[in-house]
Amino acid sequence: MKYVSTRGEAPSLSFEDVVLTGLASDGGLYVPESLPSFSQEEIASWAGLSYRDLALKIITPFVAGEIPEQDLKTIIDKSYDTFRHDAIAPLVQTGHNEWILELFQGPTLAFKDFALQFLGHLLDYVLKKRDQKVVIMGATSGDTGSAAIEGCRDCDNVDIFILHPHQRVSDVQRRQMTTVLENNVHNIALKGNFDDCQNMVKASFADQSFLPQGRQLVAVNSINWARIMAQIVYYFYASLALGGPHRKVSFSVPTGNFGDIFAGYLAKQMGLPIDQLIVATNSNDILHRCLSENDHSKKPLVHSLSPSMDIMVSSNFERLLFDMYNRDGAAIKQLMEDFKSGSMQLSDDAFNKAQAVFSSYRLDDDEMVEVIREVFESTEYLLDPHTAIGVKAAREKRRDTSTPVVCLATAHPAKFPEAVKKAGQAEDPALPFHMRDLFDREERYEVVEDSLADVHAFMQKNIRA
Repeated sequence: MKYVSTRGEAPSLSFEDVVLTGLASDGGLYVPESLPSFSQEEIASWAGLSYRDLALKIITPFVAGEIPEQDLKTIIDKSYDTFRHDAIAPLVQTGHNEWILELFQGPTLAFKDFALQFLGHLLDYVLKKRDQKVVIMGATSGDTGSAAIEGCRDCDNVDIFILHPHQRVSDVQRRQMTTVLENNVHNIALKGNFDDCQNMVKASFADQSFLPQGRQLVAVNSINWARIMAQIVYYFYASLALGGPHRKVSFSVPTGNFGDIFAGYLAKQMGLPIDQLIVATNSNDILHRCLSENDHSKKPLVHSLSPSMDIMVSSNFERLLFDMYNRDGAAIKQLMEDFKSGSMQLSDDAFNKAQAVFSSYRLDDDEMVEVIREVFESTEYLLDPHTAIGVKAAREKRRDTSTPVVCLATAHPAKFPEAVKKAGQAEDPALPFHMRDLFDREERYEVVEDSLADVHAFMQKNIRA
């Protein structure tokens, strides 16, 4: 299978090359030239498969023979061996036909583990095969960084640098990154917000001349196609558990960078009978405004109690727009140029297509806290702030209560004690046993000015020979 850029000017690449490339040379994002599709009979035959075996079925067509099936199976098995729950992605019922898909059973308590444990083992496999060393550079609003570090901490051929906005992630999120002391792991606390971190990463990918000769940058953010691919699996897994494909299932997804729900869109395109895809956002509601009013304009970023969604530039939205504009790379390039000025507007045709697939909802901090309180009082189930936004969006936007709705639980509530306390809990939610000593561990990170030159200088000093 070949992969093409959303902006139409970069060369098409193989799967392995796409994993190592990240952003395309024309600034676009890579997507498959064509999606695999599965019949209802084939999907039905997967009922009862373990998460690992289902992942092998869904991922195999995307690697198109580049990785032998047994090697791919080994990569997948290793990726999910570190998850605490045998189901990998268990479902918990919180209401009539309302389910929570717990995506926080991995080593860093966030949904990012599904993709980044897989990406870490995948990179290790590809780099050893090619006898190649790379530099990972990523930006995080909280969860991507720790999941990427956990996935790559044992990779001999990788130096990893993660930028997070200084003092704008939770203490648990920060410590999950900064207490990993392997000599290939480097945390940068940037004096800025997440969009500043993300812009710095994009600028670095565009001009990699600061790197030592023979090295290249690899992306761990959801611009990396392998991350999106891995996330498709849990939509199929949840649907099959609830009677799919013989009945439709809806999904409500708290999202900032659009990667998680884009994976759901792909699952639908591949044949999974999904009724609704509901985009749930916090006060940084550019996705909700775009999908409901065709208003895709930047506004000042708000620091919220759901910090992983404090994003105003949703990178993966470009992948969706590529489809909404009939895969016209030139049109996407112009749209992205327009957005640099702070605003863009979709064509009537593209807007109508997006509205036909997605619903959306916005929730501020006060409303979100009420959802945590309400769900706990009625079920004794504790939501994290991002998941609470997804639950409220599902309850407000679902069209048919006879259709199961699955709310993606993107993180463990222990990562966000401030929101949980505001919801009336007297004590911080307990960390899982393997993380109980997190606040006793030594930290290591560098606070750096919002300067590309300063960040590059730090990286040059710390890349191993």
